[in-house]
Amino acid sequence: MTSVLTLENIVKTFPHHRRVFTAVDDVSLNIQEGTVYGLVGESGSGKSTLARCAMQLMRTTSGRAIFEGQDLGMLAPKALRTVRSRMGIVLQNPVAALNPRMTIGASVAEPLRTHTSLKGQPLQARINTLLDEVGLGAEHAHRLPHQLSGGQCQRVGIARALATSPRLLILDEPTSALDVSVQAQILNLLQDLQQQKGLTYLLISHDLDVVRYLSDEVAVMRAGKIVESGPAEQIFANPSHDYTRKLLEAAPGHGQPGIADSHTFNTQGSD
Repeated sequence: MTSVLTLENIVKTFPHHRRVFTAVDDVSLNIQEGTVYGLVGESGSGKSTLARCAMQLMRTTSGRAIFEGQDLGMLAPKALRTVRSRMGIVLQNPVAALNPRMTIGASVAEPLRTHTSLKGQPLQARINTLLDEVGLGAEHAHRLPHQLSGGQCQRVGIARALATSPRLLILDEPTSALDVSVQAQILNLLQDLQQQKGLTYLLISHDLDVVRYLSDEVAVMRAGKIVESGPAEQIFANPSHDYTRKLLEAAPGHGQPGIADSHTFNTQGSD
């Protein structure tokens, strides 16, 4: 398998009350093409900070983020922006992620205007195709975010992330703000898109059911460090670290069928 994203000894610190707070502490991981890499841990464990370092939306204190063989930290801003067209991110709060004054079509068009030369009818055609791929229709392009449900806004967020045909998508708590039934629809959609397009995902979540459902590989993060990693089946069936075992024991419905075992929702259903 080809490596899409490699993080080598990533450290990210912040000044905090005359001290230095270490949000990410010497983290290394390797994500293979066409796989889903799940990063799980409690809120505040450093997961989202690590994701932003991976895209160089936040510069690392030390360590390297290597995407498609390129060290992102060594790239000039213009070159980095070009590389970022091959990466997309889906954020936690789908409504807040959209400009309330911009139509859905305009929001989806933003990355296309930045990274492509599409204009006029070809641009509109691409917008309509993207909306269709995420289970919306061309009619949604003329609506504002407040006219859509949370699940529909997240579909728009996914369409934006897919706009430039990225190789890697970072999914930062993509379902945590949604109702359980809508979570299932969005997860099914993400799984379908991953299989259809051969996408690679870095999935960040505190929800073990979500990680179990989608992931091939899993890393468990605590206080900025990776405490355990390996194949998803192994991590969930036979965790080796006490922290992982405690997370599993504390999960809602521990030992009972959860969202990962009961996805019977259609991705085109109402949300």
